[in-house]
Amino acid sequence: MNSLEQAEDLKAFERRLTEYIHCLQPATGRWRMLLIVVSVCTATGAWNWLIDPETQKVSFFTSLWNHPFFTVSCITLIGLFFAGIHKRVVAPSIIAARCRTVLAEYNMSCDDTGKLILKPRPHVQ
Repeated sequence: MNSLEQAEDLKAFERRLTEYIHCLQPATGRWRMLLIVVSVCTATGAWNWLIDPETQKVSFFTSLWNHPFFTVSCITLIGLFFAGIHKRVVAPSIIAARCRTVLAEYNMSCDDTGKLILKPRPHVQ
């Protein structure tokens, strides 16, 4: 394989990697927005739950029953984490990190967008 074919292969690999990471961005943005909204709802509900004077006077489950907004948002947040939202939020970073690990064996790396970074070859003496 000559250097021209190698360069074309590297360009094709880079194009495919950047395309794949770029295609993940819209879904990642939606997952991030969902996580932010549910987190803010949970924090707001927790604040209202904690400042309610009745919370200290009744049992734990009764206080949760009295604050359904907090209870539902908290259960939703826990469910999202069990469903793997934490991986979906950082999916492009995970892909880029795994590619860096593999590319390191070939004296290459990539940035977070998938652009290849060619490193100088080590000098053999």
